[in-house]
Amino acid sequence: MQIEMRKRIANLTSNILNPFLVSLVIILLLSFESTPSIVDALKWSLILVVISILPVFSVTTYLIRNQRLDDLFIGVRKQRTKIYLLASVCALFGCIILLYLGAPLMLVATFVAGLSAIVIFMCINLLWKISLHTALIAASVTVLLILYGSIAAITAVLLPLIAWARIELEHHSLAQVTTGALLAALIVVVVFYLFGLV
Repeated sequence: MQIEMRKRIANLTSNILNPFLVSLVIILLLSFESTPSIVDALKWSLILVVISILPVFSVTTYLIRNQRLDDLFIGVRKQRTKIYLLASVCALFGCIILLYLGAPLMLVATFVAGLSAIVIFMCINLLWKISLHTALIAASVTVLLILYGSIAAITAVLLPLIAWARIELEHHSLAQVTTGALLAALIVVVVFYLFGLV
């Protein structure tokens, strides 16, 4: 009974703190933080969602319905390749669109960090699976710390929580969640430093 309860909590945690939802929250926060008006924030939020989250979510859902992927979070390493490729194209296209439209620097830096992470994770995925759940939470916590300072440190509690959930569900090992988190945070720091935001 206790094991079943732990699995339920871990599953709920994974579903709530999933990459799609976390990405949406970060896009909204960054859009509202880096623009002068609500209209601008909504405009950038819509653009970013349409060029990043929506295509990946739509294709993933389509492939699941056609039994070409096992689940939304793609537990099988080899099945991740096509989604990584799609996400890379979306992120690259997103960077170009943001630069062309003169997006706020914070949004451009975030998309460049995202593109960098996707390419690096895609290469690692050829041999080994790392946790995208923990990677995205770690990247988000890092961005929020850069943006809001020490007040955002409270969000760091999400990192061990999602790491525990992924390990508890046996989707990842301790090494996989740790590597995902450390790499994602490092990529954000390096990219934001190069953009002069750190």
